[in-house]
Amino acid sequence: MMNRRNYIGYTSAMGASAFAGQRVVDATSKPRPNIVYVFADQWRASALGYAGNPDVKTPNIDALAQESFNFKNAVSNCPVCSPARASIITGQYPLTHGIVINDVHMEHKSPSIADCFNEAGYETGYIGKWHLDGRGRSAYIPPEGRQGFRSWQALECSHNYNDSKYYDNNDPEIKKWDGYDAFDQTRAATEYIQKNQTKPFMLFLSWGPPHGPYLTAPEKFRKMYDPDTLELPPNVPQDKDDFIPPRKGSEHWDLEPRERSREIIAGYYAHCSALDECVGLLQTAIREAGLEENTIFIFTSDHGDMLGSHGLWKKQWVYDESARVPFLLKYPALSGAGVVETPINTPDLMPTLCGLAGVSLLRPVEGTSYAAALRSGNWPKETAALLANYHPFGQVSAARGGKEWRGVRTERYTYARDLNGPWLLFDNQTDPYQMDNLLARPGHEALQAKLEKQVQQKLKETNDSFEKGMVYVDRWGYKVDEGGTVKYTL
Repeated sequence: MMNRRNYIGYTSAMGASAFAGQRVVDATSKPRPNIVYVFADQWRASALGYAGNPDVKTPNIDALAQESFNFKNAVSNCPVCSPARASIITGQYPLTHGIVINDVHMEHKSPSIADCFNEAGYETGYIGKWHLDGRGRSAYIPPEGRQGFRSWQALECSHNYNDSKYYDNNDPEIKKWDGYDAFDQTRAATEYIQKNQTKPFMLFLSWGPPHGPYLTAPEKFRKMYDPDTLELPPNVPQDKDDFIPPRKGSEHWDLEPRERSREIIAGYYAHCSALDECVGLLQTAIREAGLEENTIFIFTSDHGDMLGSHGLWKKQWVYDESARVPFLLKYPALSGAGVVETPINTPDLMPTLCGLAGVSLLRPVEGTSYAAALRSGNWPKETAALLANYHPFGQVSAARGGKEWRGVRTERYTYARDLNGPWLLFDNQTDPYQMDNLLARPGHEALQAKLEKQVQQKLKETNDSFEKGMVYVDRWGYKVDEGGTVKYTL
């Protein structure tokens, strides 16, 4: 039997041709479901009406939640763009696929989710932000850099949402989305759905918002939010000295921290409401195409955003604002939709979707398939999702307070350690804003020991010896600056 270490070495040595052309037989006799996988960039789980947020306006997604499996404790294993996206595409953890920081190239060495669905006879398409090629944020991505997706309207990375570019399939001439890019990308997605009504398809739609810049949503949506009336979460500090200063030149960097938090949250919510309208358009397109009953629709994000909570900005943190993501799965063929407490993690998404569609995996993956639980309603208990930051870089570099850490998120608890030992322990049921670190409280020794054991088991399973970040950067030969950041090339 091939063990995990041998499997990693084998897949690292093989090329794309080692898995191309293998025929996978669909395991179901019913028409195979379509997949529409919609994910935003940096949308935290609490920034939705259905999640109890009194300020943000997301009526279409709130309605979607009423028809969906709502994974309340969905998390992003490594809450930063490229590592999370690589795990979604491969079903692997970062120390296997090798992407632990942004803007580096992911080789097509292991079968991707697109490869699996291609071999099962699906049409596969990708629209929007990619962020896995790593050879320039505006550079043309050739077919071999697309991880098997056949239809392609994408760009490596841009957050200029009102002057946004993309490449259309194999045309090397760059094109421009009209207006606010999420609307035009959504239009392209609805056209893809209409075009593929007679053959099963898997479509990924990747939006750039609500990732900053926060103040660039269309005016219609910005007018919906008055910063002065927004309710700041209680974990946004009162004292300005409790904030990590924002990077000079970033939006409203010169404002008092709580005022800045209100201003950027207002812009962030405006992006959220714009994307909510896009979700409504997608639901209408699927329904009008007559595909609603046989389409698996996913709404999620790659990771969250701190937005001033705990005095922090952006991502790469273990806190729920950064690590917990919305995850709605609508599939009318399944009964029992509702809130799911079991944590689901980014590497779990590939095997779960393959399992629901009856598509075989071309190689073993590290994520867990929850397809059987979705069908039966028998959800595992006492499970833990691994959380990690392998290398502090960018706006969360070591110089700005970032650090390496590992942890777990269970149905109830968040626990993390850094290189110096145990760091945080939160009871998310009694302390949803994670303001009371139980490591400092007596009487929690047994709980801490249990969670520490789960962390150690996860590290063993993922072959993680928990080293300093530069060990991993050096392992894959990435070239970074003194802050651990790969230079962006446009």
